[in-house]
Amino acid sequence: MSRIRIRGIYTTALTHLLGDEFEVVQASPPIRRRFDESFDTGEYDATVETTDDRQGVGISGDPETVSHVARRVADTAIDTFHWQDSAPRGALFDGVVSDTLGSGAVVDLGDDHGEGFLPFRAIDRRIDDGDHVRVQVHDPEPPWSRDRSLLGTDMQVFGGVASLSKGVNEVVASAPDDASRRELTRTTEMLPTDVPDEWGVRWEYAAADATLDEMNAALSAAVERAETIDGALAEETDVDGPRTVAAPEETAWLWFGRESRFELDEARREVTTTLPGHHRIKAADSSASTAVDFAEDLYGDSEEAFDGMPTGATLRGFGPDADDEVFIDHGKPDGRCFSLGKGAVAEADPEAGKYTVRREMGSSGTYDAIGTDRECGDVAITKFREGRWWYPTAYRSENGKSKGTYVNVCTPVELFPRSVRYVDLHVDVVKRPDGTVERVDDDELDAAVETGHISEELAEKARSVAASVEKVLSK
Repeated sequence: MSRIRIRGIYTTALTHLLGDEFEVVQASPPIRRRFDESFDTGEYDATVETTDDRQGVGISGDPETVSHVARRVADTAIDTFHWQDSAPRGALFDGVVSDTLGSGAVVDLGDDHGEGFLPFRAIDRRIDDGDHVRVQVHDPEPPWSRDRSLLGTDMQVFGGVASLSKGVNEVVASAPDDASRRELTRTTEMLPTDVPDEWGVRWEYAAADATLDEMNAALSAAVERAETIDGALAEETDVDGPRTVAAPEETAWLWFGRESRFELDEARREVTTTLPGHHRIKAADSSASTAVDFAEDLYGDSEEAFDGMPTGATLRGFGPDADDEVFIDHGKPDGRCFSLGKGAVAEADPEAGKYTVRREMGSSGTYDAIGTDRECGDVAITKFREGRWWYPTAYRSENGKSKGTYVNVCTPVELFPRSVRYVDLHVDVVKRPDGTVERVDDDELDAAVETGHISEELAEKARSVAASVEKVLSK
């Protein structure tokens, strides 16, 4: 049975969902308490970690384990999206500098692998556009992130108990106190596994709780990957462009939509008291975690006190509020996410979960699919409702003349304090100023199903929503 470590706001739910197929290790004290069982403290085959923005999880580690875990998590709900990272954690590349910024360089990793960011502090020489540099992915970013994956020039093997660093001829220990660090350092000499030349050992915090056998197994697994890297580095190849040197690990990303978060609530509720909307509220803002935990502790096992997600209280407590500015974060089924712009909250009804956002157009052009001219000074009025599978945007000229309406079909809308979030499902419906209604981009939806970016179930839901919207607009 493969071993996984789980961290972040989805830990309890995922431990419950994955516990029958995988051995969960290095569990935190709250997890041990909730499940009332002991968990091994040894090394993981893959780590499952909540993303920094709390929108989903990243999975890194042994390729087979990552693939298996990702497929299982992808089945969470209709709006769970899954992507493999073409530049996974630990992958080595011969890259080419494509741009230099204030604090580092943008490195092209190849057509199929995107680019990453290499801080100048991570390299001991000056680099400019066009320079070749050997890099490793140290901290990958999800495809929807605006940040690039963090690169380094020092070669590492990543682990939860034991990690290795090339060119560091020493043993380093992460531990709560000096005595524990010294003990871990001395223990290294007692283990039967030999560390390759030019590689240094770093014992992670979990090593303090691991047995000698678990420490040796973790070190042995790390050494095996280090030898794979050494073998790849020894194969010198003259290339003009970027190339992959080695990819000992795999990384996968899962984006959870609103329905996914509520499905995870159900899984968590099998284990402990869970407020309806637990994961939806926590995903919105890091400060929400304390409030959710307090409410659940206050009511204990009395879940009858909870009557659905407290939408009004959530939106009143964390926003957005009237006159606030919010971004419209437009997710795409291929993993990308970009902003459609920033607008002001013109109307807010937190109790009903309804918000109206007003944006002023700053450039000229043509409104997509509608066909009318876009001019500076035009106004876009967008009406969002929490949990709805679509939203309309009405375009008007500066003097109030209609320029058409565009209805976007998407995964259930989530109203977060600083942004509105969803994943666009390609198919949309437009109503032109002359009253004609047209459903558009069905071909893009079909193509997304063909490539595996959208499931057939989700595509059918999108088509059904589009048909309903088209019928209403045609009346």
